[in-house]
Amino acid sequence: MRLDDETFRQVLSAVCDTLLPALDAPDTDTATSDYYGRGARERGLDEATSAAVPGLARHVREAIDELAAFLAERDFIRATLERRTELLHLAAEQDMRLRLAVRQLKGMVFAGFVGAVDESGTNPTWPVIGYPGPPSGPFSASTALPVVAPHEGTLHADVCVVGSGAGGAIIAARAAQAGLSVVVLEAGPHRDEADFDQIDAHASEMYLRGGSLWSDNGQMGVLAGSVLGGGTLINSMVCLRTPMAIREQWAREGLEGLDGPEFDRHLDTVWQRLDVNTEATVYNANTRAMITGLASCGYAHERLPRNSSAEDDPTRCGSCNAGCRLGCKRSTLHTYLRDAADAGARIVAECRADRVLVEDGRAVGVAATLGDGAELVVLAPVVVVAAGGIESPALLLRSGIGGPAVGRNLRLHPAWIVTGLYDQPIHAWSGQIQSAVSFDLTHCESGVGFLVESLTLNPLTWAGQSPFTDARSHRDRLRDLPYFATWHGVSHDHGSGQVYLDADGQAAVRWALDDEIDRRVALRAHLELARMHHAAGANEIFTFHWSDLRWRRGEDFDGYLDELRAVPADDYTAFSAHQMGSCRMGASPEDSVADGHGRLHDVRGVWIGDASALPSAPGVNPMITIMALAERTALSLIETARSGAAAGR
Repeated sequence: MRLDDETFRQVLSAVCDTLLPALDAPDTDTATSDYYGRGARERGLDEATSAAVPGLARHVREAIDELAAFLAERDFIRATLERRTELLHLAAEQDMRLRLAVRQLKGMVFAGFVGAVDESGTNPTWPVIGYPGPPSGPFSASTALPVVAPHEGTLHADVCVVGSGAGGAIIAARAAQAGLSVVVLEAGPHRDEADFDQIDAHASEMYLRGGSLWSDNGQMGVLAGSVLGGGTLINSMVCLRTPMAIREQWAREGLEGLDGPEFDRHLDTVWQRLDVNTEATVYNANTRAMITGLASCGYAHERLPRNSSAEDDPTRCGSCNAGCRLGCKRSTLHTYLRDAADAGARIVAECRADRVLVEDGRAVGVAATLGDGAELVVLAPVVVVAAGGIESPALLLRSGIGGPAVGRNLRLHPAWIVTGLYDQPIHAWSGQIQSAVSFDLTHCESGVGFLVESLTLNPLTWAGQSPFTDARSHRDRLRDLPYFATWHGVSHDHGSGQVYLDADGQAAVRWALDDEIDRRVALRAHLELARMHHAAGANEIFTFHWSDLRWRRGEDFDGYLDELRAVPADDYTAFSAHQMGSCRMGASPEDSVADGHGRLHDVRGVWIGDASALPSAPGVNPMITIMALAERTALSLIETARSGAAAGR
C-alpha cells in the first residue's frame, strides 16, 4: 500500500522524531542542552530526510514506502515515543526490507545530527561528543591535472577508458605512452588538495551513491570511490602484495603465468611508482591498543606498507578517507593519471558511461551522459571497462554484453567490526587510519579467514550505524566517542554476491550471509576481536550486529561469547571497501567474463581493467593486485591494438 504524500510525510517525520526526539538534558550547559533538547524536527532533519528519499536507490525507496505503510497501519503518528520506538523495532525484526528502511533513515537522521556543518565548518554536537573536527592546517597546492571541459558532442580516440581508479588510470597511462590516443571518462567529480576540507558530510560526494549503498537486504554496506582517481583518492593507503597461493590458484583458472616472475615485475613496478614504504607508517593509540590485544591473545602483527610520500604528517591522517589535504597520498591523481595526461590522454570528469557501443561483434565506442544531462559519444575501437566492482558489471549489463557471468561472483571482503570502550581517551580519529595488520587468522576456517586491522570511523558513521535501542541511550553513548577503539576483521569471502540492474537501470547489490564457511568466519572474527578488546583492558565491548550485543566489565565474558555464538545470520552487519570479481577473468565464457588478460570473451575490443576482473577475492587489501593486473592487461591491449593497426595497413 502506497500512502498519500501527506500521510507519508507525517510518518517519516515521526520516524525521525523517534530516532532523534527532543529530550531533557542531564545538565544546564548550553551545548549539552542543545544536544539533547533539540530533536530532528527542531533541527529540520525530518524535512531534509523527506527531501532526500526520492534520490535513494529504488530498492531503498520501496523499502521506506513499505515501512511507512506498516507504521501507518499501527497509528504510529499519534503514538507515544515509547510506543513508536517499539514499533520501529517490531518492523526491523519482522522483515529484512523493513530493517533496511529503518537502517537507512537512522543513517540519514544521525548523519545530519553529527555530520552536517555550518558556514564555519563545525557542528554544535562536536564539543559534547568530544570530537574536535578535522585537523586544521595548510593544504598542498592543487595537482592541476588537466581535465577536458565536458560538452555535448563526439570525441574520437583509439582507446576509451571508463573509470580512473586503480586499474583504469594505469591502462590509460600505458596506452597513451604507447602512442595511442586515449579518452578517460570518470563519473565522479574532479577534486584535489585544494578542495579537501576533510569534512565527512562534504566528502560523501566522492563516494558511490554518496557513501550510502546497501545490499538488497540491508546487511552489506558498500563503500566505493566515485571521483577522479577512484578509490585510490579516498582509501586508507594499505599496500599488500597478492599472496602466492592466490596467484597460483588464478594461474590454474586461466591467468597463465601469474605465478611467475613476469607478475613479480608488475608488482614491483606498481610498488615503486606509488612510493610504497613502511618508514612513514606510525601507530596511533587505536592501533597500539589493537597490538596489545593481539599480543595478549598470542597473535603477531606487522607494520603496514602505505603509498605515502616522506612529507606525510601522521597527526593529520585521521581524515584520509576524505582525501589527503597534504597531497602525501600517492593516488592515481599524483601518479598514473598524471602520466596519462602528460602523454596526451584527455580526461572527462562528471561523465557517466551508459553503454558500450557494439557493431558486428566488436566495440565502436561509448555512449555517456554528462553531469548537466547532455549526451557525449566517444568513438573508439577499444573500450576499457574500469568503473569498479559495482559499476563495471552494470555498464556491461546495460550494454547487453559480457555473457552469463556478468555481475555474478561478486566478492566483497566483508568487514566485521568490534569496538571497545577504554578508560583513557583513544581519539581514534587522530593519526593514521590503518598502520598495522595481523595475518595469523587468515586461514582459521576451512582454509579462509580474516585480516585484523585497526579502523577509524567518523562520528557520522558511528551515529548512523551503532545499534539503536532507544533515543536517550543512543545519544548518551555517542558521548563516549573519544574512548572508542575500533578494529575489524577483513574476511576472505568463500561465497559470493551479485550485481544486477534495478528497474531504473542502476546497479544494485544482492548479498546475504548464507555461505556456511563465511558464517563461521564472521563468528570467529567477532569472537577473536572481542577477546582482543577484553585482553587489552576494554571496559565495554559492542558490535555492529543489528541487535545491541554489549558486554560490560564485571559481567560474564564467557557468557557474552556464547551470546555472540547464538546470533542468527540475519543479525550480522558487514561493510565492504573492496568490491571484486563481478566481471572476472578466466578460461571459460560460462563462468568468466574476460580471458586471462582481460579481453571480453564475446565482444572484440572490450577489456576489463579493474577490481571486477579479479577471479576471486585475494584475501588482502586489493589495490596493489588490481594495479599489477592492470599493468599486465595494458601490455596485452597495446600489443593487440598495434597488431590490429598493422593488419589494417
